[in-house]
Amino acid sequence: MISRLKRLLRALERDDVRSISRRYFISNGFDGALTSVGVAVGSYLSGVPDGLTVFKIGMGAAIGLGTSGVWSVWEIERAEKRAELKRIEHAMLTDLNETRIQRQKAGARQVNALMSGIGPVIGVVFPMAPFLFEESLLSMRGATLGSIGVAVAILFVFGAYLADISEQNWIVAGARMGLAGIVVALLNIILPG
Repeated sequence: MISRLKRLLRALERDDVRSISRRYFISNGFDGALTSVGVAVGSYLSGVPDGLTVFKIGMGAAIGLGTSGVWSVWEIERAEKRAELKRIEHAMLTDLNETRIQRQKAGARQVNALMSGIGPVIGVVFPMAPFLFEESLLSMRGATLGSIGVAVAILFVFGAYLADISEQNWIVAGARMGLAGIVVALLNIILPG
């Protein structure tokens, strides 16, 4: 267990692994946040009577998106890393099984899959939290608006973070990402469903 954790931490030290993991985390976190907006607005418009039910629906979405994130990236990266290893083996005319190169590729795959699964869970769980306070502190409308607000804030943070690593204006990038949450909320209201 400790050796696996060390391998994951070593993998995270590599720029290429961090870059790919960051992409999976933010892309799937973006999907999770937008899904949470859809769940919140759709539940409210459908007349779901209590916040706990909406929260449970959101947790179902988080489990599905998180599992999808881990599983799909595990398989995608498994194929990509094997292909990379085969190209290196072909160029070197040697088998690289059980070598440091093979272990590095396996560690990268594990980190990428983990980050891919964590992103959407964060993107759904935090925005669904206001529904836990429905009845005691918030009305269903208040919980829905709170949920949208949290999702937009998460999207803003994702955009600001991306702006920071790419040396862009963080306010503009954050607002651009946050706008997606507002657009999804409006589309849920406007479109029949």
